[in-house]
Amino acid sequence: MSTAAPRPIAFFDMKAQQALIRAEIDAGIARILDHGRFIQGPEVDAIEAGLAAFAGASHAVGVSSGTDALQIAMMAEGIGPGDAVFLPAFTYTATAEVPLVLGATPVFVDVEEGSFNLDLADLERRLELVRKEGRLRPRAVIGVDLYGLPADWPAIEALCAKHGMFALDDAAQAFGGALGNRRLGTHAHATALSFYPTKTLGCYGDGGAILTNDADRAELYRSLRTHGEGKTRYEVQRTGMNGRLDSIQAAILLAKLPLLEGELKARARAAAWYESHLAGRVRTPQVAAGSSSAWGIYTVVLPDAEARARVQDSMKAAGIPSAIYYPKPLHHQPAYAGAHAEGIAGGPPPLPVSERLCHQVLSLPMHPYLGEEDVARVAAAVLAGL
Repeated sequence: MSTAAPRPIAFFDMKAQQALIRAEIDAGIARILDHGRFIQGPEVDAIEAGLAAFAGASHAVGVSSGTDALQIAMMAEGIGPGDAVFLPAFTYTATAEVPLVLGATPVFVDVEEGSFNLDLADLERRLELVRKEGRLRPRAVIGVDLYGLPADWPAIEALCAKHGMFALDDAAQAFGGALGNRRLGTHAHATALSFYPTKTLGCYGDGGAILTNDADRAELYRSLRTHGEGKTRYEVQRTGMNGRLDSIQAAILLAKLPLLEGELKARARAAAWYESHLAGRVRTPQVAAGSSSAWGIYTVVLPDAEARARVQDSMKAAGIPSAIYYPKPLHHQPAYAGAHAEGIAGGPPPLPVSERLCHQVLSLPMHPYLGEEDVARVAAAVLAGL
């Protein structure tokens, strides 16, 4: 009888993927070493074309990170002091830090219990408060497709159109997700992507892109990512930044992109296995009708912080990793507390769902190379901790 220990389960497994494409990656890097165009080389043009085709967008602009994708998109709109940017309180810090860097004011919005994404009723309530006060101009809404679950983009777009605001999709965790027959990347005025190594499409460093169907915006993004240059390198038309995607990261993305369609299906299969083991015992992610999650992160909701701690201890004892995305809502972070208080005079309305989820959410291993037995082991450790 075998006494071999079960194979380790990775939270994100990049080594299994790399084993499939190592030869292509090595060849791509070798080509760059040969031609020497380390910045804005032909690989960047090629991955931009591939990203646009995959998402069904007219334009893709490669940039240096997902955070810089957000910043360049907002810089192009002239967003700055006196402007209100509405965004979820329950998300990663990058979404909120960019408006502050540009001098704008982030206005935090609560999220829905089921989708983890913007609560449209709360968004409208806060928008109306800002409009009535008149101190800030409502300029933009950043919707985040948290964990890979698409936000309600038709509703967000309609609200932005009604009030003349810019709609920006932060799809850092959701490349490959879709609403109906349209992938994320075509629903807002612009979509920001992150290629951080753990994303659904990740490079081996920092990288990002902006997707848009607007040719004028795409041209402006290309200028802003390269110090605001014009038709020639030393024609500076505007204040920009150094936000370029380097050729080596683009080559890695080119090797990975052909795998993405199959990997998205494998993530969905793993999510279905989790659902079969955990549904009815913990609150599992719910995908709205007509939506397709990219399953960037698989997150369950537990009754409270104590239950979560027990489950984490159970998983740790079984040698299985877990993570908390995110342990504190943004309006409770020291960096944003002042802006939150100033965003709506007299004190903004509470954000109860965002505050509650921070004590309840727990993310489980999720990647395309999970087997059914792996998921069963994770689920067993979760249930043992309840």
